[in-house]
Amino acid sequence: MKLEDYPKITIIMRGYSYEQAMLIMKVLSYHEHKVGVEVTTNNPDYLKIIKDGNEKYGQQVDIGVGTVLKANQAKDAIKAGAKFMLGPTQFNDDIFALAKEGSVITVPGAMTPSEVYDQFERGADIVKIFPAVTTGPSLFKQIQGPLGPRKLMAVGGINLQNAKDFIDNGADYLGIGSNFFNKEDVKNLNEKELNRSVEEFLSAVY
Repeated sequence: MKLEDYPKITIIMRGYSYEQAMLIMKVLSYHEHKVGVEVTTNNPDYLKIIKDGNEKYGQQVDIGVGTVLKANQAKDAIKAGAKFMLGPTQFNDDIFALAKEGSVITVPGAMTPSEVYDQFERGADIVKIFPAVTTGPSLFKQIQGPLGPRKLMAVGGINLQNAKDFIDNGADYLGIGSNFFNKEDVKNLNEKELNRSVEEFLSAVY
């Protein structure tokens, strides 16, 4: 996957059942490559979801792995077909090496200018500011003053109301978790309403 093809919005799938996860990928396939999905490692089925999701919807949806903390998680996810990987913390050199070898986009987490700079120096493609709701939208513009233009993702507390504010302040990408879908729609496998949520976020961001 090329960095220029990375979608502006990434859905964070944490705590979804296999059936729920596959339905969400189906819904995203209606909006070719506009919304990516990360399957977090703290889901017991994460490797199966990544593998099966790629087989069914990989041509229309960019599927990656989230909550990568260790090199073995990165290795397993790449083998399952993950096109990108995100983490809540900084990546070590082993994770970067595995990603480079597998042509996988890296999105490690950071919060301070020093951490952001360090992760780009080590080879990050995008750096995720987490938790973004704590730092606020203005950090994205401020941090790129001294560091220059950087590919930054806002993750943590992003919702329909503040999404555009983060984009307008210099975030190139958004990672959205529990605020993306209505919990009842997920629970009830309500395809129509899940799709409505996707359309609302696309309207707000694009």
